[in-house]
Amino acid sequence: MTRPPELGTSHDLTLDTGTVRYFESGPEAGPVVVFVHGLLVNADLWRGVVAPAAAAGLRTFAVDWPLGSHSLPMPNADLTPPGVADLIAEFLEKLDLHDVTIVANDTGGAVTQILMTRHPDRIGGVVLATCDAFERFFPPTFAPLPVMAHVPGFLAVLTQAVRIRPLQRLPIAFGWVAKRTIPREIVTSYLAPSRHSRAIRRDLGRFLRSVNKRHTLAAAEKLPAFDKPVQLAWATEDKLFPMSLATRLAELLPQATIVEIADSYTFIPEDQPAALADLVIEFVARVGA
Repeated sequence: MTRPPELGTSHDLTLDTGTVRYFESGPEAGPVVVFVHGLLVNADLWRGVVAPAAAAGLRTFAVDWPLGSHSLPMPNADLTPPGVADLIAEFLEKLDLHDVTIVANDTGGAVTQILMTRHPDRIGGVVLATCDAFERFFPPTFAPLPVMAHVPGFLAVLTQAVRIRPLQRLPIAFGWVAKRTIPREIVTSYLAPSRHSRAIRRDLGRFLRSVNKRHTLAAAEKLPAFDKPVQLAWATEDKLFPMSLATRLAELLPQATIVEIADSYTFIPEDQPAALADLVIEFVARVGA
């Protein structure tokens, strides 16, 4: 697939249990930002955020994490939520990145909360942009997926069904996560890997079957020890993650603030990329100062 040029230069990085593809942009000496997407999307989610962030002097890393829309299978990796958090930590270590700002959305926010409690050392700050937290991992609309993922053939049927354009606007697909219609080529980038590759579907199934609120609830118990700046960028019209989740996170995190994002659902990088880019640029400057 052709990837958005705004993401920057493509690289493959070999980790202990597999290889991830990432895209780097911005000056090498700039403050580092690593993006963490959620389920059934990839680095393309950040295309509208990376370009202005890199232009502002940030060194950005948009990674295809193994959450169902990646192109490089990871059959030997631990793809439980804590396992994916460990992969992110290993990515930072392999590239020797320090004082990193993690920007996470949707499922990626749940994984990042686990990362914050397991591997805080290389993190300088975090932006959580409307995401799973506490008992909402997954939210009710997507709660059946971990159970259904145990049914033989379910993921093959699901990934074939969502190729039908009208079905993509259903709540169980992209209808309740993106307020605006996602461009066709980007939807293809999100859905084609799991549709065409049995190995990718296996990776997706392994992650789905391990999703459980116990992971986010366990992370929440430890979040008060994370004493670095956190920006909670929450979509006021979100249909899956109410503002009360942001309020509860802010009560736990010693240095957390909330910024409301208007005219957006969960996928703020799709619905309001410019607003999110401005917020990230300002946040990094504030943390650096």
